[in-house]
Amino acid sequence: MAAEARAATISAGEPVIYVATAPPRADDAEWTARVAAHRARRPAHWRTVETADPILHLTNDTGVVLIDCLALWLARAMDEISAWDDDAAWRAGWARAALDNRVSELVAAWKAAPGYVIAVSNEVGMGVVPVSPSGRRFRDEMGRLNVAMAAASDEVALVVAGRLLRLESP
Repeated sequence: MAAEARAATISAGEPVIYVATAPPRADDAEWTARVAAHRARRPAHWRTVETADPILHLTNDTGVVLIDCLALWLARAMDEISAWDDDAAWRAGWARAALDNRVSELVAAWKAAPGYVIAVSNEVGMGVVPVSPSGRRFRDEMGRLNVAMAAASDEVALVVAGRLLRLESP
């Protein structure tokens, strides 16, 4: 909600393009309810785009763009290259290279965006170490993605317990 509030302030009443990286799923009622709750709290004049690939909106939209969320984008990117369970592909390096390429494309589009862009992400490295290899892989890749996006950003904030903390550059 902090990102939505920031987008509303920056846009000064103009439409915001809300890029949702995970649409509702017919087989998951709880997820569908979450998506509906997100939609309901957005202003009616905002435009929602449900897509797994926010790059088009980063490179073409000139207003305020809000991407929610990078963790869901990463999960889908990992799905598409079978990075979750295919340890042989990961060890061989081709899955790692494919994911690195997708992250590089996203970061490059982020840097070149003509508008004001806000992204929501998850900090998954602050909790317990996941029990499964795929969970640890996701946690590690989420950390790498967050570092890359932060390095390409003018400002970075962490929201903890509803409090926004601005993070300084290293």
